[in-house]
Amino acid sequence: MNMEYPTLKSHRLHSMDALRAVMMLLGVVLHATELYSMGEDPYWPKDPSARSLSMNYIFGIIHIFRMPIFFLVAGFFGAMLFYERGPLLMIKNRLSRVLFPFVVFLFLLHPFIILAWRFTANAFDVGVAEVLTRMTFTPSITYHLWFLYYLILITALAFALAKLLKVVPTITRKITQSFEWLFRRRLVFILFFSIMMFLILVWMWDTWISTPLSFVPNVPVLAAYGMFYLLGWVLFKSKSLLNSFLKGDWLFTIIAIVIFTVRFFMRPYIDDVLYGALNAINVWFFIFGIMGLFIRYTSKHSAKMRYISDSSYWVYLIHLPLVTFSAGLIADLQVPVFIKFLIVIGLTTLVSFTTYHYLVRRSFIGKFLNGRRYK
Repeated sequence: MNMEYPTLKSHRLHSMDALRAVMMLLGVVLHATELYSMGEDPYWPKDPSARSLSMNYIFGIIHIFRMPIFFLVAGFFGAMLFYERGPLLMIKNRLSRVLFPFVVFLFLLHPFIILAWRFTANAFDVGVAEVLTRMTFTPSITYHLWFLYYLILITALAFALAKLLKVVPTITRKITQSFEWLFRRRLVFILFFSIMMFLILVWMWDTWISTPLSFVPNVPVLAAYGMFYLLGWVLFKSKSLLNSFLKGDWLFTIIAIVIFTVRFFMRPYIDDVLYGALNAINVWFFIFGIMGLFIRYTSKHSAKMRYISDSSYWVYLIHLPLVTFSAGLIADLQVPVFIKFLIVIGLTTLVSFTTYHYLVRRSFIGKFLNGRRYK
């Protein structure tokens, strides 16, 4: 192997892990934009004195690739657990790392989220959905933990499918061969899965994948993220292709940003069908570009990146009430919207990483979330 790039094991444990962590941390930025974006949202109190279209742009560009990449990487790691540790250990790992944190933190954070929403809605003197101001013992929605709920469902379905296909290895081999044939023809791959994505959006009757907060599973959303998860699963089976992401990574990223920018500013002149089709295509340019960049620049071990990866789960879990409360705290501050946006991100990041370092990393909480407790 060319010494310029690390081993495949290094790719799995460093670049893919870093990619997963950054996708989670981008949730802080994404949710901070909600407080200062244009338009109305029943679930978010919005600062009436600080609103900007730039927040919609930042939200949109993150939203289009963040969860698809997260589920793709989750599928990659799910397959790694299944084939390298075995089905039983995979289930134990997913129960301890996904299901239990989802249940525990959903109930723990529920009252803090309600209080933060009340505080900031009052500070902004605006109204929000009643579900976010009514204090109840049990949460009625999944809040920002919805993706863990869907990850649990998709993992269970993928596990059942993998066990079934283990009985017929010829089908597994055919799927892997078909994936590799498509992957080596990058534009054909993008066209094929863009069509698949567009058909799911038509089924969903939306221009992009919606964010389902209900405990009742949204089947089209399940299908959309299930597609990305299964592609990540098959990618693990074809992990020799990982270095292929390096080809055109910068080009794909630039093309994706250009397509998104044109689509964003041309939105009033584009009907929903074309808008959805552009989104379905654009996500694959982002996936190939961003994954390639992470494999190129984060494949070597980095103590700092490992620390960020370890902390990302905790930061994401607790960030939502912090983001909301921080915005209410600076509601009367007379500064430009972008400054407020940065202050909210800064305060949330400071509190999240400080609590991780002193309260979580060396405690039973760190072991509960990451499977290990640092000395």
